[in-house]
Formats: sequence, structure tokens, C-alpha cells
Amino acid sequence: MGRCCCLRHPLYQPEPKILKPHLERSISLTEATVYGLGIILGAGIYALIGEATGIAGNSVWISFILAATVASFTALSYCELSSMFPRSAAEYTYVKHAFNSNLFGFLIGWISLFVAMISISAVALGFAGYFQALFGTPLVLTAISAIALLSSVNFLGVKESARLNVVLTVVAVGGLVLIILMGLPFFGTVDYFASVEPGLPPASMLNNVAIAAALIFFAYIGFEDIANISEETINAKHAVPKAILIALVISTVLYVLVAISVVSIVPWNQLAESSAPISLVAGTVFGPAAATIFSFIALFATASTILIILVAVSRLLYGMSSDHSLPSIISRIHGRDKTPFVAIVITSTIAMLFVLSGNLKQVAFITNFGIFALFFMVNLSAIILRLTKPNQKRVFRMPGNIGKIPVISLFGVIASVFMISRIDLNAAIFGAVAILLGIPAYYILTRIR
Repeated sequence: MGRCCCLRHPLYQPEPKILKPHLERSISLTEATVYGLGIILGAGIYALIGEATGIAGNSVWISFILAATVASFTALSYCELSSMFPRSAAEYTYVKHAFNSNLFGFLIGWISLFVAMISISAVALGFAGYFQALFGTPLVLTAISAIALLSSVNFLGVKESARLNVVLTVVAVGGLVLIILMGLPFFGTVDYFASVEPGLPPASMLNNVAIAAALIFFAYIGFEDIANISEETINAKHAVPKAILIALVISTVLYVLVAISVVSIVPWNQLAESSAPISLVAGTVFGPAAATIFSFIALFATASTILIILVAVSRLLYGMSSDHSLPSIISRIHGRDKTPFVAIVITSTIAMLFVLSGNLKQVAFITNFGIFALFFMVNLSAIILRLTKPNQKRVFRMPGNIGKIPVISLFGVIASVFMISRIDLNAAIFGAVAILLGIPAYYILTRIR
């Protein structure tokens, strides 16, 4: 059929095409790496090192290596999957494609949202605790104010968030490097295999190390969130896998050296009793002034973590809404700042409601239960996609196979189950109930989208 003659008229002007606002690709490989480091090197190491030494004693550095090993299996699965699907709402996308199920995809997104919201509130309270110790401000009000302020940075744009995160991360990493330097003269002064009880059988000692690893895995959470900024990362299929691996390697080296340093300077039982173990270490070496300085460094570290989780969760909400698993209003993009402003408001509001969370140890276990469940599904998705979509292009491909099955992802599945078995029972029950609530939530939300 020929076109209408009016389309050939010299005065005819076609109507301009209205483009839907979209996320802006502005994050470089360096910024993506620092983004990951910012969330990894945050509240976990500054707060949980004391709790972990109370479980594993001087052997806590082994717990960090075990946790890093478990993380590396899943990190490599993320690398391959992110090179296949460079999308926001990463885990949701991977599981949905692997299982061809909106429900499964939604549940993974639900788990991610659940653990992230609790993490934001817990870290905000950690920030408020340090701030209160320095300035005497109300704890809850300070935590809510921190979330509100950092949410406003998130609203301005991911580029602005990334730039601020670079500054905060440099300070946080600098603090850990200083702790390592403080510990160097003390290296070799203690038994680094000593447990919490003299003469503890090897099996019991290893069990304590594994339990401590299950706890401090909270300190490694963050590398997976790099995949959630894929739609805002330049050349994401190449940059995101590299950023994940670089961030994980750097954080592991720092964590192990910090763990060796702190038990070399301060006895493990004193670290276990301290609410600010890193400041205690600094104060032991250089006095009260150093402890105050490290309290400020802890503020920077926790602020960085809050900001990055806020960014990641808002992008997860945006991605799920864009894929029609949540009401469409959530995926609205601000015309000027090119940020998902509705998702940002929802994220900050819910995080503020969770600000009255329990103690950090219990919150960390609950968070880790959700993370291990998430990692189980991500690794399983990598295996299924190798079987069902073997010819789809993978810019990054994991080495090592048994037939078509990637060995690393198989190890990731097994390791996730093992780590779940080390989680505190009450935390596991709470986490399991929260996950199951996602099933009715799915059917309710799909009716109103």
C-alpha cells in the first residue's frame, strides 16, 4: 500500500517523537569499582569485627578468608550474568530469565528489598551511634536525618552520588589502611590460630570460624549491588564484571590484614566487648584523640554504605516496576535529574520506618540469611541458563565446567546452603517468614500495577 499523499506535502512536518525519560549512562569502571567498595567497606568491618572475634578469637582472619571464598563463587556468577543482562534489578532479571517465572523473579526482588531495607536502617543507627557519641544528638532523629540527607543526594543523580561516594570511600579505606599500619609493629606477637577457649577440639574451632564467617559475611555485602547500576554504567557488559572482581579482591586483602592487626594490638575478648572496636584499637596505640578521629572515619564509612544501599534499592524498585512486577508509577523518571524519584522516596520512607531495628548482630544474621538465599538462586540461575541458553553471548564466561554445568556456580550453590546452616536459628526463622510473605505480596501487587 502506498503512503498517503499528505506525507509528501512540502509543508508537512511529522509530529516529534516523545522519548520516555531513561537512566543516564555516566558511571565509569573506576566509579563502579569505588561504588562497590563504598558499600563493602562500610559498617560491617567497623562494627562487626568485635562480634566476630568473640566467636572465632584470634582465628577471625580465617573467617574473613572463608567468607571471601564463598563470596567469590557467587561474584563470578554475577560477572557472567551481568555480561548477559546488563539491567537494573539484576537478581530479579537473572532469576526471571532462568526460571521463566514472574513469581520467582518477584520473590528474589522481594528478598533483595527486604534485606536492603533492614541494612539501611541498621547502618543508619550505627552512624547515629557514632554521631551521638561525638555530639550527643538523639539516636533515632539522627538516623532518620542521615537517611533523608543521603536520599536527597540520591535524588540529584547517580553521578553526584558516585562522586560523593568516592570521597567517603577514600576516607573509609584510609582508616582501614591506618589500622593495618598501626598493627604492623605488633604482627607475630600473638597466636593467630587461638580460639575463644583453650584446648578447643579442631572440629569445634572450625565450627566457630564458620559461624563467625556467616556473621561477617555482612561485611562483604555490596559487590552484587554493582550489577544493579548496569543501566547507568558505561560499557556495562565489560565494566561491571571487572568492577565486581576488583572490588572483592581489594576488600578481602584489607579485611584479612585488618583482622590480623586488631587481634595483634588488642586481646580478642576486649574487642568482643567493645561497641566501637576499630576506635578501641586506635585509642590503644595513640590515645583518646586517635579514638575520636576514628569515630569520624566510621561516620564517613557508614554514610557511604547508607548512600550506596539507597541508590541500589531505588534502582531495584525501578527495574522491577519497569518490568511490570510492581506498579508502574514506581518507574517514573524525573525529567531534569534523570533519577527514579518515586522509587527513591519509597526507599527512604520504608528505611526510616525500620530505623527501630534490633541489635547489629541479629540484624546482620537476618540480612545474611536473605543474602545467602539470594546467592543460592543467582548461582542456580547461572547453571540453568548455561543449560537453556548456551548460545547466548556472554562477554564474561566463568572457567571450569562439568559437561555444560559451571563448577564455580555449583560450588556457590553448595556454599550458600552451608552458610545458611550456620545462621542463628531465630534470624533464619524471621528471614524465612519474611520471604514467604512475598508470595501474597506478589498476587496483591500484580493486581494493582
